[in-house]
Amino acid sequence: EALTVWSKVCFAIGGAPYQITGSALGFFLQIFLLDVALLDPLNASVILFVGRAWDAVTDPTVGFLVSRTPWTRHGRMMPWILISTTPAVLCYFLIWVVPPIEQGKMWWYLLFYCLFQTLQTCFHVPYSALTMFISTEQKERDSATAYRMTVEVLGTVVGTAIQGQIVGMANIPCINSTSLTNSSHHSMHGNNSQILLDSKVFNEHLNYHLSLSLSQRRAYMIASAVISLICVLCAVVLFFGVTEQDNQSGLKAQKHVSFRRGLRLVMSHGPYVKLVLAFLFTSLAFMLMEGNFALFIKYTLGFREDFQNILLVIMLSATLTIPMWQWFLCRFGKKTAVYIGITWAVPFMIVVVCVNSNLFVSYIVSVAAGASVAAAFLLPWSMLPDVVDDFKVQNPTSQGHEAIFYSFYVFFTKFASGVSLGVSTLALSFAGYVPGVCVQSDSVNLTLKMLVSAAPVSLIALGLLVFKTYPINEERNLSADLSETELSSLRWLNGQMKDVEPLKKKSALLL
Repeated sequence: EALTVWSKVCFAIGGAPYQITGSALGFFLQIFLLDVALLDPLNASVILFVGRAWDAVTDPTVGFLVSRTPWTRHGRMMPWILISTTPAVLCYFLIWVVPPIEQGKMWWYLLFYCLFQTLQTCFHVPYSALTMFISTEQKERDSATAYRMTVEVLGTVVGTAIQGQIVGMANIPCINSTSLTNSSHHSMHGNNSQILLDSKVFNEHLNYHLSLSLSQRRAYMIASAVISLICVLCAVVLFFGVTEQDNQSGLKAQKHVSFRRGLRLVMSHGPYVKLVLAFLFTSLAFMLMEGNFALFIKYTLGFREDFQNILLVIMLSATLTIPMWQWFLCRFGKKTAVYIGITWAVPFMIVVVCVNSNLFVSYIVSVAAGASVAAAFLLPWSMLPDVVDDFKVQNPTSQGHEAIFYSFYVFFTKFASGVSLGVSTLALSFAGYVPGVCVQSDSVNLTLKMLVSAAPVSLIALGLLVFKTYPINEERNLSADLSETELSSLRWLNGQMKDVEPLKKKSALLL
């Protein structure tokens, strides 16, 4: 039975919390830790890397536990989604609170960041695997995935807009601009106009900055409270709007399969490994750009007052182009969509660092780059069900591993995110990043250019090289949907119906 539009919409809304919180954390957590919480860049890099690495480790564990969860009257996935929502949003809110302590501040953020990532995993892994339990038809799952990706990219818009606009309204003066009123305490050097302050004056302005940052701290808390409320509402819509289908055959097949054996079966499936490895590199590229783009706009391009609007334009462009990519992959195939969609961002990544600082050019680049972000969102989740179906055809006696497939994909992408955030923040620390100032050193600006352009372009090229070996195409998908009896019938039909050319062509295509 075909899924209703209402069921697809409710299913899609369930994916919004992950992207709303993910976009807020991805774009703003680094800058929050550095410029608002005033953590040392080294400590911030530890928080970002350990938090994401811990998040990555929890994914396979939760995936295994979900796959062993007995069926309830609400399904196998839904209870996980329902129970994890409330504590997850509470931990999310506490991430954006600046505690009234200095010594244990790093441990505060590390604790609640890790707790939030764990609880978010308990929501997102079952939700991702739910794709396989809302319908048995590949076309219906592809359609539901397109709805989901549209809403998820819209979720990134919501997260970026709420966080960016509320925080932007509480924008505070930077240390260097304040110091300009004290001309006796600064000197200008060369073309860079970099202000050098002695330690006494710097400390005075830092204290002034701290007093002004109270309004910005409040703004981050208000934004996180609004986002938390939206996430709870989305989870409620998903729970009441989607019916999870019972897969008793998969449940029976997996009762005697250990985690080690299930993992070995999944990781020995060649198409899955190639797909995950290819998207691992491309995801790392986009995460590097996402994690450092706000700092790049703010410091390297010098658009302190506009950085939240530029980020919002990227996400709006991505939302509007999701339907275009869904049509494109249906018309020309998913592999072609990957090649076109992922490489679309490359020239714009190069232009944004080569052209002199220009606000109009920055907005044009943001609109164009958003289209590639949409492809990076849609395509992996559209292709994972193909790999799962292909595994089922190759291993008909070993079913029920959907959660493990999805959890390990999420594991690798989150690990890539942790690596990108940790390495980039550490690189900024070595380059001499100073929190709260208006003008960073040339070494910091060069590092930011590398993190949003050179490194992502190289990773995209590497990912596409791996993707060339990915074997599943549309013809193989059609064959995977057929039983052996149906294949035999089509072979007979191809031999007997010589006079019916359209049927012959169709059967030949399916074979």
